[in-house]
Amino acid sequence: MPVFRLTDQLVFPDPSYAVSGGLLAVGGDLSPERLLLAYANGIFPWYSDPDPILWWSPDPRLVLFPEELKVSSSLKRVIRKNTYKVTVNQAFREVIRGCADVRTKSGEGTWITREMIQAYVQLHELGFAHSIESWSEDELSGGLYGIALGRAFFGESMFSLRTDSSKVAFVHLVGMLRDLGFHLIDCQTTTEHLKRFGAREIPRREFLARLANALQEDLRPLNLS
Repeated sequence: MPVFRLTDQLVFPDPSYAVSGGLLAVGGDLSPERLLLAYANGIFPWYSDPDPILWWSPDPRLVLFPEELKVSSSLKRVIRKNTYKVTVNQAFREVIRGCADVRTKSGEGTWITREMIQAYVQLHELGFAHSIESWSEDELSGGLYGIALGRAFFGESMFSLRTDSSKVAFVHLVGMLRDLGFHLIDCQTTTEHLKRFGAREIPRREFLARLANALQEDLRPLNLS
């Protein structure tokens, strides 16, 4: 199947046209309107400089249903000890930059380019992108960020500077989303780390159907603070 080239028109091809591996389209921009349209259609950007913007819709899709969260006994002990203070939307810029810096310093490279940071900060200012932060005293020790749309949360990235800090933030996020009636957390690509939390792969067709159901809820910006 071909990889589609996007134009200035705000439209995406059907995700079923994605090639093996999930690549669907190339080009376009990272405007808030295009990003929100992408997420609503089960598509997300993932690329690195100097490549053009690449848009993906993998099959299968890794998803965590909030009620299926698994927390290890050791992590439960860390949470009970209040090792970290958890906040919401208090340091979005620092979290997204932390996610980028940790990967760059480790030599992994990162898709969180300067352009991506600017785009997601703008989504945060509009109320769609959110961060969860873990603090050790007054020091940011880890966190994660993602997009909330309807009753679906799209996880983007997490980072940790201290043991278990991002895990604590993640457990806090899942509990909060469960209490708010969220249907699913999109983990995008499969990792063993997230599978240990109870995330599981489902066919793209099922993911898109569940996503459509979750997006029948209010699509206005969500106040997670």
